Amino acid sequence: MNIEKIIHAIQSSRIRITDHADEEAESDGLMFDEVYFSVFHGQIIEDYPDDSPYPSCLIYGQTFSGDPVHTVWAFNDENQWAVLKLQCIAQILIGG
Repeated sequence: MNIEKIIHAIQSSRIRITDHADEEAESDGLMFDEVYFSVFHGQIIEDYPDDSPYPSCLIYGQTFSGDPVHTVWAFNDENQWAVLKLQCIAQILIGG
């Protein structure tokens, strides 16, 4: 998948946010501007070409303050829409 297609869809307001992603953002205290920022400055770290109904990918990026964020996006090549399926702030665990 090409991250530029997802970026262009975001910039063109051709996005859909699933209920699950909306709930995760609220739970993590993330604004969608931060999620979009993490994509604009992020990178694809995994592709899921066989996802249904559209191929998906995992994008790693950071919030405005540098907190790591992982987001899963699907992209519909037919209508050029991106779908935010899931996001979470990565947790760093320090054990003793």
